[in-house]
Amino acid sequence: MATDTTEAAHGAAEQAGMPQLDFSTFGNQIFWLVVTLIVIYLVLSKVALPRIASVLAERRGTITNDIAAAEELKAKAAEAEAAYEKALADARAEAGRIAAEAKAEMQAEVDAAMQKADAEIAAQTAESEAKIAEIREGAAQAVRDVAKDTAKEVVAALGVDVDDAAVDAAVAEQAKG
Repeated sequence: MATDTTEAAHGAAEQAGMPQLDFSTFGNQIFWLVVTLIVIYLVLSKVALPRIASVLAERRGTITNDIAAAEELKAKAAEAEAAYEKALADARAEAGRIAAEAKAEMQAEVDAAMQKADAEIAAQTAESEAKIAEIREGAAQAVRDVAKDTAKEVVAALGVDVDDAAVDAAVAEQAKG
């Protein structure tokens, strides 16, 4: 009979399909479901969730610290950029000042060289004019001498005897006007 009861129960289970869906065992299944959920809740609330909360808090703290450090570095970068811009502006101003000084020095040197060159040119011009005047005077004297000699020769060729004073007076008269 025991085997008949087992076979009957086994046959009923086969007819019902899955044992989890057998309504005769729902009370037992619900009890163990509630026990399992309570155990899972206790494990999660006492062990897993505090660990997860601490990890999240640690991450939140790390992120907050990283953001604060990034803001601080950003401020330092802005200060460094401002200092760089100021140094660059100062360097440009210094370069402009140095260029202006160099330009002024070169202009002064050019002006001094121009004055020296003008003085040398003026001296050479005066010297050249003196030489030209001397050459003109010498040329005029040479023309007079040639004119006197030519006049003496022409007068002598004509057969007239004229003294040197008369020839000099005649050449001087013609040279004037």
